[in-house]
Amino acid sequence: MIVGNGAVDCRYAPIIESADLVVRFNDCRSSGASGLRTDVVAVCNTGRPAKSMLGSNVWRSHPAVAQAGEIWCVRDPRKFAAMKPLIAVLHPELDDFCDDGTQAFNAFCLESGKRCFVIDERTHDWVDDVLQSYHPAPYVVPSSGIIVIASVLDRYPDATVTIVGFGHEGWEYHPFAAERRLVDDYVTLGKLRRL
Repeated sequence: MIVGNGAVDCRYAPIIESADLVVRFNDCRSSGASGLRTDVVAVCNTGRPAKSMLGSNVWRSHPAVAQAGEIWCVRDPRKFAAMKPLIAVLHPELDDFCDDGTQAFNAFCLESGKRCFVIDERTHDWVDDVLQSYHPAPYVVPSSGIIVIASVLDRYPDATVTIVGFGHEGWEYHPFAAERRLVDDYVTLGKLRRL
């Protein structure tokens, strides 16, 4: 069960709680009315989001974060180090976008008895390639949500993967319209279920 940070009907809480694996994102704002169960917190491990989480005692002590056995870093440091020169030219306002917090998340995991997993850059590259067939407007990077969906489908090919709380909207530099179409196609093909 992959639970996005969008709206989730509280009636789905028992279904979410009963899943074999529950993944939430960043500050886990989906937890609460949608259930508390959290096995994995997928984090944006670069830039301002990483700095905000790592510098926050509220995040570190959040019940969902405390409960999770794993932290998944959605941005491979190698990929973002390679992107940094181009980002500096195309989007100078994103001057800290590629600043990497992976080692700090790893240290947090070591301190708190969690496993730290970095989603490989190959997943990011694959998502970029697939999204091209949907003719996205210019974008900087795919969202954490679509990277996690791709990673889960790859790592658990025989699992029934369900998503909820995905509004496919937010930061202007994510290709949300193309991502929505990709997810819709996955649902149609039976690769994903959507609550």
